[in-house]
Amino acid sequence: MRIMLVLCVCCTGCSHMAQDSWTGQDKAQHFIGSALLTAAGNEYGQQQNWSQQRSNSFGLMFALSLGAAKEFYDSRPQGSGWSWKDLSWDVAGAAAGFALWNLGQ
Repeated sequence: MRIMLVLCVCCTGCSHMAQDSWTGQDKAQHFIGSALLTAAGNEYGQQQNWSQQRSNSFGLMFALSLGAAKEFYDSRPQGSGWSWKDLSWDVAGAAAGFALWNLGQ
């Protein structure tokens, strides 16, 4: 959780921000990808015989850290720019993946 906060604070001053909209194919990809990564992280934790709480935490942080890393990569001068909108879709997808995986248990 702390790493996410540090990344967010460090990247709020990025001069290379994306000029994107709230909708689009890439937003659906962020949502679905984060949902799948969260579910996969939860399943991995369960296969490791972790507690449900630890598996849930791992699944969420796995997906969100990869989403933040992707945005950090995009913030390079050659990249498309940091997008808070993409990161928002990552959070929404991770929440959906978390809920669906736990409903399936």
